[in-house]
Parts: sequence; structure tokens; C-alpha cells
Amino acid sequence: MMSKTYIFGHKSPDTDSITSSLVMADLETKLGNDVLACRLGSLNKETEYVLNYFDIEAPELIEKIEDEQQVILVDHNSPSESIDNIENAKILKVVDHHKIAFETSYPLFVRTEPVGCTETVLLKLYKENGLTPDKTIASLMLSAIISDTLLLKSPTTTEDDKDAVKELAEIAEIDYESYGLEMLKAGTDLSSFSIEEILSLDAKQIDFKDVKSIVNQVNTADIADVMEMKDDLEAGMEKIIEEEELDLFMLLITDIVNSNSQVIALGKDAALVEKAYGVKLADNTVLLEGVVSRKKQVVPIMTENA
Repeated sequence: MMSKTYIFGHKSPDTDSITSSLVMADLETKLGNDVLACRLGSLNKETEYVLNYFDIEAPELIEKIEDEQQVILVDHNSPSESIDNIENAKILKVVDHHKIAFETSYPLFVRTEPVGCTETVLLKLYKENGLTPDKTIASLMLSAIISDTLLLKSPTTTEDDKDAVKELAEIAEIDYESYGLEMLKAGTDLSSFSIEEILSLDAKQIDFKDVKSIVNQVNTADIADVMEMKDDLEAGMEKIIEEEELDLFMLLITDIVNSNSQVIALGKDAALVEKAYGVKLADNTVLLEGVVSRKKQVVPIMTENA
């Protein structure tokens, strides 16, 4: 298997991470390269919905790689979000839409753009190589952009994302608004998840300067439903804070219908939320109106105020 180049997204994979590995594998295969689409974790409900809807097999699950294994990273570039022994890999390419958080001792292909979704960048790579995604691949790409931009409502959405959605919806022959809403709703069903699973669904370690933090985000169509689990969620968060020696655990419960987030913040630096947003936590929680993007509305604001 060493001859194949592994392609994978980040840990706790979301729809962009999973579909980008599949789409990048399709592109690389069309360019004559021997690759394997992989994933570093379990599928969430939304991604399961997408793959089942289009009858597509999930990427292969991997837990480690051998030294000097050739890899391509999609939808991430931070070592803390990648496979545990990424430092032993030979990174050939990175295609992403996040800030740069890595360095290597050798040159490689890096394509990152400040857009709402990795798939928007991948669509450009198809075009630049004189290729057009087929109907199935376009459906995956479309799903990811809808997911990452919350149906083009997130502040991370760019004109490039909007153009990509229109183009991909035409290729896929999908009414993206009706399909997208059903897809997003499918991802909000937490009924079958344990507290531990909910707190790891989309958890990312994002340190705000010297404040060691985890920011987890779960989407819902009704914040009140999730808040019924508040006591259990807080107990789980406290356990993770102790185990990981965190200064802050920030849980965003994001309402995909009304575009707000209820935040539960725990840890010795929980007051950073109050400082950053000019709010007061009441029983460890507060509603942040209009906040839906961790990347654009949480990371920079929290970092600036740390």
C-alpha cells in the first residue's frame, strides 16, 4: 500500500473533510496518480445522509501511517488536526481553506484560498486541469459547500462559493435549496449519540494565544432541545478539561434556521468569551446572535481578546 498516496481530511471529519478526500482522489486519479481516499474518524449524521443519498461508499478508515507514507491533506493543514504521526509522512499536497499552521523542510504543492469550503478550491483545480466533475462528484462537492456555508448563509460564504454552488447544482441536477435544507436537518439529529460522542463530533483544539482551548460546534434546528442536555454536557466538558489540561472548552450550539449560537463555556478562562463578545455568561451560557462560523466569528475574535 506504500505505493499509493493517501488522501485524508481532519480528525472528527465533517462533510467537507470526507467529500474532499473522495473528490481529490477522483481528481488525482484522472491526472494519472495512484491514490486512496481515507478518513481519520467516524462519519457524522449529515455526512452519512449525503453518502447514503448518493449511494457512495465512505473513504477507508485509517488510524496510523507508516514512515515516509506519501499523503495529500485536504480541508486541514494543522498537525494537531491530522493523523497522529503526520510528522513522519511525506506531504505531497495540501488543498484547504483554513489558515496555514504547518511547515516542512521540503517544497510541496499548497493551494489554500479564503473561501467557505475546500470543494470551492477543488472545483477550480478541476477547471485548471481541463476537467469537469461528473454528476456524482458534483453532488458531493455541492453537499460540502452547503454544509460549510450553512446553505450560503454563513459569513464565511464568498462569491466564489455561490458561483460554485450554482455550477455544481446544474451538473448534479439538484435543487440545492430544498436538498440542502434536508441535508442540514439530517445532521442535527443527536438522539443516538452519547454525551461523549456529541462533544467530539466537531471538536477542534484551537489555542487562543496562551489559552489552551477546544471549540466544539454542533448544529441544531432547535437550541432548546440540545440545552435539555446541558448538565450532562457540562459534566462531559469538565472531564475533557481535566484530561486534556484545558484552559477553556467552548461548545457552540448553532441554530441553522435562525443563524444564532448558544455557547456553553467552561474552564478557568471562560471569561474570555465575555470579554470577546461583550456579554455576560449566566450559568456558563449565553446566546451569541448572528454567530454561526467558528472560523470567522470565533477564532479571530477570541484570539484578539486573549
